[in-house]
Order: sequence, then structure tokens, then C-alpha cells
Amino acid sequence: MSVSVAFDKARGEQRAALVGYLPAGFPDVAGGIEALRAMVDAGCDVIEVGLPYSDPVMDGPTIQAAAQQALERGVRTSDVLRTVEAVAATGTPTVVMTYWNPVERHGVARFAAELADAGGAGLITPDLTPDPDVAGAWIAAADEHDLDKVFLVAPSSTEERIAMTTAACRGFVYATAVMGVTGARATTSDLAGPLVGRVRAAVRQQGSGLPIGVGLGVSNGDQAAEVASYADGVIVGSAFVRCLLDHPDDRAAGLRALTVLTEDLAGGVRRA
Repeated sequence: MSVSVAFDKARGEQRAALVGYLPAGFPDVAGGIEALRAMVDAGCDVIEVGLPYSDPVMDGPTIQAAAQQALERGVRTSDVLRTVEAVAATGTPTVVMTYWNPVERHGVARFAAELADAGGAGLITPDLTPDPDVAGAWIAAADEHDLDKVFLVAPSSTEERIAMTTAACRGFVYATAVMGVTGARATTSDLAGPLVGRVRAAVRQQGSGLPIGVGLGVSNGDQAAEVASYADGVIVGSAFVRCLLDHPDDRAAGLRALTVLTEDLAGGVRRA
């Protein structure tokens, strides 16, 4: 199921979609699945399952800490796919967010086939550009299995790069509107609105209707409402991870905090 289904549903309700992220295997595999299901129940429209990686270049300290815990517990690609399968079974479009090296090592065609078999919607690939000579194998495998291809644009992207990226995407395009690593922030970036405007112009020119999701450190409902006023999707990761990191010895309390935050964010995207 493409994530476009969730974006279309949100558009029909005249709101933005809420996209929630947690790394697989955090705090452990079963606990991660339980947490992601709680996020679905509390209002997430799309779920991103992170594939923990030992050499992140985009993740801030919060997500790095969670991913490191997962790696120390021995999480594997098979656990990521098991997590995808469990969350996708709720009917919520579920994508994997991963650096490219683990996919390449696993085997691109094999990864695509196994992700499709698990009910996954596709991949978000932060360090893979859509140039044919770089991403050709993934684009071919994704198209074969009808998987979403979500590439990133940034405030530094040229108009030509934005046009090429949006043309290559399926599902949505990820606009990362903060220059630097991920992390919850007290205020939203003033780079986000102009970037979305540039991306939307490219999408309109292509006539694709591709949704635009924005990730920039949103941590509460008011920030979500602000971003939802100009974007099709509000992407939240570090704030969700923090809920569980703050309750390492009380899983029930962590899940309650996660539910409260999700409800606040879901209310925010609806206020806009």
C-alpha cells in the first residue's frame, strides 16, 4: 500500500498527514512494535521504521542513542522487516527509513522483495540521490515490486535537483528543512516554508500531485499545526524517541507519554 493512500485520505479531510518514526528494535523488537502500534492508535497516518545503522550521518543524538541501544541488543534486518509486517498489518502505510549501505549489503533486489512481502510501502533513503547511475538498482527493484521511492530535498537543493528528485519520487518527497542533523527543536525553521514552495512549484510543473512531507524537529502540536499550514505531511522522529528514552525503566509510562504526544501532534495537523 503506497503512502499516497494516507496522504489522499488526509487531503480529503482538509488536513496534513502525521508521519511518525521510531527505529526498529528500540527498546527491543517487541517493545518497538508495541510503541509503533500505540502511535497508530493515537493518530499517526504513516509510520517510518528506522533501520539502525552504526555510522549515521543525518541522525541527531536522540535517534543515535536509540539506534545504538537496538544495535547492542543485536537487531538485524530481519527484525526490521518483522516490525514492518506487524505495523503494516494495522492497515497503516509503513515505510523503512535507512541509509543505503545496509540495503546494498543485504542485496537490493532481495531487500525490495522481502520488504514487499512484509507489506511495506517503500523506502526513505536519506543518503541516496536519485541519479540513475547511483540509484538505478533501487529504482528498478522498487518499480518491480510497486514500492514507494522517497528521496530528500534540502534548502540547499538547486531547482534542477528539486525537479529531478520530485520526478523520481513515489509516495511523497521528503523536505528536510533544517541544515544539519535531526532532533526536536523549540522553534520551527524559517527555511521550511520557502523550500516547500519551491518543491510545490516543481510538482505542479510535472503535474504529479506528489505530496510533500516536512521534517524539521517538530516536538509539539503547535509546531505541527504551523508546518501543516503549508506542507502535506508533518514528519516527527526525535520527539517520539525521547518519550521512550525518558522512561528506560518504566515501559508503560513510556507508552503513555508516546500516546499523549501523538494525540497532541495529531490534533495539531488537524487544527491547521
